[in-house]
Amino acid sequence: MPSGLKLSAVVALFSLAACGDNQDDAGARELLARVRVDQYRTWDRAPGFEQRKSSNAPHSDAVDIYVNDVVAEVLALRAHDGAWPQGAIIVKDGFDGSKLEITAVMEKRKDGWYWAEYDADGDPDYSGHPDICIDCHKSGSDFVRAFSLP
Repeated sequence: MPSGLKLSAVVALFSLAACGDNQDDAGARELLARVRVDQYRTWDRAPGFEQRKSSNAPHSDAVDIYVNDVVAEVLALRAHDGAWPQGAIIVKDGFDGSKLEITAVMEKRKDGWYWAEYDADGDPDYSGHPDICIDCHKSGSDFVRAFSLP
């Protein structure tokens, strides 16, 4: 391979590696393992997402959104203090056609929301408190954009 092509290939690889903000790889992997063990696809669906829904958001062309029991309880009781409680977890599977493209997870922690987004193989591209997640989600109801606090 000519040296110019080698250099281009190396630059391209570094560019791809920089396409995320994986601040906490171990924590992101632990979070995905935890929601998978809890079989998140058996959780309640988010309001308005009772079935897969088309999306124009950055999380793929169509999405399934699941909420854990903490979120489901707030939604059912319609009781909150203006914010989602600690322990709230929302999982979004993003699809291109019928192919899983990404999984995104938000977990409300003592220090606020923790974000993680994974590729189809479950490898984290974003985790922790990435500016891109915060900047986009700040317009939501306590940083949740797909549905609001009741």
